[in-house]
Amino acid sequence: MLYRENGQFKTSYQSDQQIFPITQDRIGIWLLVAFAAFVVPLLVDEYMFRAILIPFLILSLAALGLNILVGYCGQISLGTGAFMAVGAYAAYNFHVRIEGMPLLASLLLGGVCATAVGVVFGIPSLRIKGLYLAVATLAAQFFVDWSFLRIKWFTNDSASGSVSVSNLSVFGISINTPAEKYLLCLVILVLFATAAKNLVRSHIGREWMAIRDMDVAAAVIGIRPVYAKLTAFAVSSFIVGVAGALWGFVHLGAWEPAAFSIDRSFQLLFMVIIGGLGSIMGSFFGAAFIVILPIFLNQALPALGLAVGVTINTATVAHTELMIFGALIVFFLIVEPHGLARLWSTAKEKMRLWPFPH
Repeated sequence: MLYRENGQFKTSYQSDQQIFPITQDRIGIWLLVAFAAFVVPLLVDEYMFRAILIPFLILSLAALGLNILVGYCGQISLGTGAFMAVGAYAAYNFHVRIEGMPLLASLLLGGVCATAVGVVFGIPSLRIKGLYLAVATLAAQFFVDWSFLRIKWFTNDSASGSVSVSNLSVFGISINTPAEKYLLCLVILVLFATAAKNLVRSHIGREWMAIRDMDVAAAVIGIRPVYAKLTAFAVSSFIVGVAGALWGFVHLGAWEPAAFSIDRSFQLLFMVIIGGLGSIMGSFFGAAFIVILPIFLNQALPALGLAVGVTINTATVAHTELMIFGALIVFFLIVEPHGLARLWSTAKEKMRLWPFPH
């Protein structure tokens, strides 16, 4: 009964084009952001920040960038981990080689470098698509892994390829505690999510979706496939590069190329597929599913073993966790191939119509 649109009239173009046209949605989002910004830091301990909340925010940002490319433009990519690595190492080089470089500037410049690399490896999308494009982007993953392992300049002449940062600050404010790092990631995620939502509703977003649905028909009606595909790669790589820089600077603190391996690329692709292709909200659902479920299974399986009187060792827990995790992914894809975001949309529609059946 509370989720109704009675009396909510759209009397102007501006009111009709709002991101959240329903008043309850706007209020709910504002309350959620306020709760995350002001209440969560007071209630959550250090473990929750480091193990769940900060990884969730950063991976949500990376999934958001990948969803623009895969979900909205229909260009399959298996090189997301490579673009994250480019963002992380580029931001590191700007941060340590330029005296007094602000942290936010380093993060954004890392995203710019990831944009350049993403556009270069997005050029094959002009001639190939589908699995062939996936293999082409996979080449970016192998090339970047090799570069950061073999070219010592990228790692500031580190023999092992690992780098580290410390004493972070933004506008003179220290960013060292888990709560401060969480708030930094939250602010960046909210800004990028708002920008991405507006972008996909603009003319360029509609061009991406036209290319995704049928690129030949899109070209016939005047959409330039070259421009649309390369801008999708550029925007996606920029967001993913900033997420990679945050992953290295804020979450890890010290990292090596293995932190952005091909496993990370598949993990982000699973987030987008499970959360929902072509959905901003789906990026958050997919990240929450991927981050929280393994931790829950890792805690629940030993407890279940103790309840039935069976001791489950660490190796068994790890293998069982992978099997259950894979089975749940397959289950969700069969039950709702459009992702968790579609389930959320269906629930909202039922709330708007309740108690009527249609």
